[in-house]
Amino acid sequence: MSGGAGQKVILLVEDNPDDEALAIRALKRHHISNEIVVAHDGVEALDYLFGTGLYEGRDVNIKPTVILLDLKLPRINGLEVLRRLREDDRTKLLPVVVLTTSSEEQDLLNSYSLGCNSYIRKPVDFVQFSEAIRQLGMYWLLMNEPPPN
Repeated sequence: MSGGAGQKVILLVEDNPDDEALAIRALKRHHISNEIVVAHDGVEALDYLFGTGLYEGRDVNIKPTVILLDLKLPRINGLEVLRRLREDDRTKLLPVVVLTTSSEEQDLLNSYSLGCNSYIRKPVDFVQFSEAIRQLGMYWLLMNEPPPN
């Protein structure tokens, strides 16, 4: 499930199956055909990124181009995932976009304090959500220059 060298992988960290399906549908709708790895909780996301647990032995040199991170996750929440990513030299520079329904100012402050690169509130309407995903994909996958490995 990991992309080969040079392929831009998106790590979608989302526990809600409906939001997962919407995000994937919106990416496909806008011809964003990158490999999408889905982690359904914070532990699975960290396992993927550090090659542990379910992803033991995965080549961790293949890093996602962008991580789309929900905040309200089971087992380990999104803020804790973000904190652990920023503490580790292997993952501290990975672009992280918080993609959440939370409109709490504290979540916004905590996300930026922990080093998120962008914070997007999920629109409720699919058309708006789809447009947000299109813009997100265009920017992070085509325009943004990621840090070197």
